[in-house]
Amino acid sequence: MSGASIEETLELWAASLREVKGRMRPLFTQERVAASAGVFLDGLLGEERRKTGWMRAEAAGDPGPWRQQAILGRGRWEADALRDMVREYALEHLAADDAVLVVDETGFLKQGKASCGVARQYTGSAGKITNCQIGVFAAYVSGKGHAFIDRALYLPKAWAEDPARRAAAHVPQEITFATKPHLARAMVERAIAAGVPFAWVVGDSIYGVSEVEMALRRAGKGYVLGVNSNSQFNSWGAEPPVAGTAAEIAGTLDASAWRRLSAGAGSKGERLFDWAHLELADLEAAEYNESLSGLWTRGLLIRRNIADDDLAFFTTWCPIGTGMETLVAVEGRRWAIEDGFETAKNELGLDHNETRSWHGWHRHVSLVMLAFAMLGAIRRQANTAAPPKSSLTMIRKSRY
Repeated sequence: MSGASIEETLELWAASLREVKGRMRPLFTQERVAASAGVFLDGLLGEERRKTGWMRAEAAGDPGPWRQQAILGRGRWEADALRDMVREYALEHLAADDAVLVVDETGFLKQGKASCGVARQYTGSAGKITNCQIGVFAAYVSGKGHAFIDRALYLPKAWAEDPARRAAAHVPQEITFATKPHLARAMVERAIAAGVPFAWVVGDSIYGVSEVEMALRRAGKGYVLGVNSNSQFNSWGAEPPVAGTAAEIAGTLDASAWRRLSAGAGSKGERLFDWAHLELADLEAAEYNESLSGLWTRGLLIRRNIADDDLAFFTTWCPIGTGMETLVAVEGRRWAIEDGFETAKNELGLDHNETRSWHGWHRHVSLVMLAFAMLGAIRRQANTAAPPKSSLTMIRKSRY
């Protein structure tokens, strides 16, 4: 499939930027505030590697960062309204009935103790326990591309139960402590309530818990959710019967149970692994929701690394007859959110937020989500996987 020419892509960039700024306008009561938000968006999409307030201000020709920083702090507008606008915009370009909703988290390294939600906690971004904030995200992934459609700042219990810290960071009164799976479940439920078309939810082992599983079964959504090696699995009516931890079950499988399949194309070609899937029980969907019908299958999906035999485990829920190839392809969609985090941090300043408040974090992240969705829409319209690096520089320079 041939992509758009440089000239066509430049036109798409300019038109898309005008469109998203126009969509943002109703969120603000004053024209000058809307204009500042537009300049902020320009800064996120600009060439500067660091998207700090001073860098964005310099690129915009402002004497200092105060005008743009006011958007995140003193301005009066709802970050959740922008989140919903981003979701609608992304769906216009990427919607598909077989889409996958990916839930995951990422860390934001921070110094000090004042930034909302900051604590010493584990983050995969650093691969260790460190001083950071944690954001939980939902990405919409289809064959047309991917975009972030929801986000929430994780508030550790020590923060949630400290009135002084809450007040200093302007945490809304209605916000209480919520686990990361609870935040992810709320995102899934918001997507369903908004009529977002998707068939599957995927996530790593943090989210492979009964709270999320039951919510998805009641909603009639399939899932491939990571679990730990010591997670217990039992079959009902299956022959031969299956019982034990995920690791124990994997150890009993014959060589014939494994199939080499691709989880999708990566930067170095097809991502090949050995896979096994065990169907544990066929259950009536009506057991979880009276409005649903038909048999669904609960199962265990196992992935084995070809190079070192390292194993990963997933609990699955899908309509009866769903092939392992489909489950593998669905699980493979999880890479998209990692790609999204990398791009949003390296190119759009996702982790360059300098505010300390609850509202500042959600406003900054929502603006980055809009910038990321705009890039995805341009790629989709240009019929290319991604603009060439040289083209991207030319596109950015013509953003006005």
